[in-house]
Amino acid sequence: MSEICLHGPIERKRRTCGLRPAAAAVGAALLLAMLPNRGLAQDVSLPRAQLEPEAGAGRTEKSLAVTKKYLISTANPLASEAGREMLRAGGSATDAAIAAQLVLGLVEPQSSGLGGGAFLLHWDEGKKALLAYDGREMAPAAAKPDRFMAAGKPMDFDRAVHSGLSVGTPGLPRLLELAHKRHGKLPWGKLFEPALKLARDGFEISQRLYFMLRWFGPDSLSPAAHRYFFDSNGSPLPIGHRLKNPDYARTLEALAERGPEAFYSGPIADAIVSAVREAPNGAGDLTLEDLAAYKVVERPPLCFEYRKRRICGMGPPSSGTVAVGQTLGMIERFDLGQSPAAAMKIPAMHLVVEAERLAYADRDRYLADPDFVPVPAGLLDPTYIATRSALIDPAKAMLRAEPGDPPAADKRAFGIDATRENVGTSHLSVIDADGNAVALTTTIEGPFGSGLFAAGFLLNNQLTDFSFRPEDESGRPVANRVESGKRPRSSMTPTFVFDEKGNLFAALGSPGGSRIILFVVKTLVGLIDWQLDAQAAIDLPNFGSTGKSLELEYGWSTIWQALMLRSYGHAITPDLMNSGVHVVSRRNGVLEGGADPRREGIALGD
Repeated sequence: MSEICLHGPIERKRRTCGLRPAAAAVGAALLLAMLPNRGLAQDVSLPRAQLEPEAGAGRTEKSLAVTKKYLISTANPLASEAGREMLRAGGSATDAAIAAQLVLGLVEPQSSGLGGGAFLLHWDEGKKALLAYDGREMAPAAAKPDRFMAAGKPMDFDRAVHSGLSVGTPGLPRLLELAHKRHGKLPWGKLFEPALKLARDGFEISQRLYFMLRWFGPDSLSPAAHRYFFDSNGSPLPIGHRLKNPDYARTLEALAERGPEAFYSGPIADAIVSAVREAPNGAGDLTLEDLAAYKVVERPPLCFEYRKRRICGMGPPSSGTVAVGQTLGMIERFDLGQSPAAAMKIPAMHLVVEAERLAYADRDRYLADPDFVPVPAGLLDPTYIATRSALIDPAKAMLRAEPGDPPAADKRAFGIDATRENVGTSHLSVIDADGNAVALTTTIEGPFGSGLFAAGFLLNNQLTDFSFRPEDESGRPVANRVESGKRPRSSMTPTFVFDEKGNLFAALGSPGGSRIILFVVKTLVGLIDWQLDAQAAIDLPNFGSTGKSLELEYGWSTIWQALMLRSYGHAITPDLMNSGVHVVSRRNGVLEGGADPRREGIALGD
């Protein structure tokens, strides 16, 4: 296989290696070729690298970070440094998260930014209080259920993504403001200083951003974004190029001085609406009124028990915590092993995958924005979970995972879902000196979002997280259909874990589209069942199922696992499975942090 090994502009002592996109597909094909046909499931899929453009930028091995005072882990070293700067200044976990996020929107623009949305969990150590904030994007007031239908058929997905129709009302600026008002310690303006300096003076283009631009190409970006990221010949700006963003700096200055009102009205709002209306692939209908009307929603955290730990996260419109809770609830009756030596044993992997298949069947049928669709209350009911777990055969893969009948739900009223999620997103985790914590999962949806550029940042394509088909073939309404003012279903899963005494044990989450749930489940099983440290749990090969085949992170180390899992009847889909898990945890009186080797981030603290 053709391999690139480069020293990036940051952390040059680290050896970073990545497979070229063509080699990535070849690697998956080789793994498929090595799997003998034993008369088992025959629906093995081709690699989906083309659906995961964030996955081709290489792997950088990381070491466990150990600190005593505070710790932050993000997807980019510059963002982690910005967060640590706030913590060193006496800032709170929220202050650090905001400063880091503002930097991520500049240096990792393909994944998140002011033009998108986020879910944020906050733990107040002194009050022992957990809060959950929904800053998810919203459909414009003019949106209708047939938004992505044409002549009775769903629009081409990529065309929809890169049109103005895909852009939802951004929620991130309002979310950051609300979190700071409630949990910040440092002045609002100070949190902007690291990002402002980088925007004005420039930052070195990283290997990851370069490969993303090279792979993704200029054609799906608006002219303004094209001019920012590419040279006059259409080539992406090279690794190490110092990229300045004066428009982003002006946006940050306005936000620092006047707060989110500077974003949701005035010149920045005008620029957003103009970019949507003038989108090259089709105009959208986002209005100034939509921007002015946006509000963050504080939602009840969703918690469940697993092996005497309490695990908490976001409820709908995120489907993540429900699906993770169902998966872990279904496997809890099984012994997956209780030491690092038990990690990734084939019987345990099989059980996890089967539980995930059942959880996704329920997720796809029942979950959507709770302000529009009544979410069945019994999805995490212990009796219901037990009936679902009973469907798992420890020795054999089920032929098909069907949605269940949770208490007080009428399955006949919910249509069969047709949602297709993209994979751009980022996650950061932080614990401050007072023990307060933040888990923030943030996104503009697909890589580079809609490709539309306004006031120095990219706009989301979040509305393509809705089901394009508003009804199924039987005429039943799909829960996650487009509706005016609705928030699309998400898989983002910011998560807190509490130990048996109620103390915060870990904060974590990941990007990855619908696979976020798989990545979080793997990490939680690694931390809790296999008793791994944060970095070791992240480093485990990714695996799982979103409903059909068993998806396995391809590589020489997983060939044997693929062969053995095939013997259970699993159809195997080898793929890139590019996660971005970032964990901070408290063990043995110290803080430990891990950063995903599949991305360029780092955990930092003192």
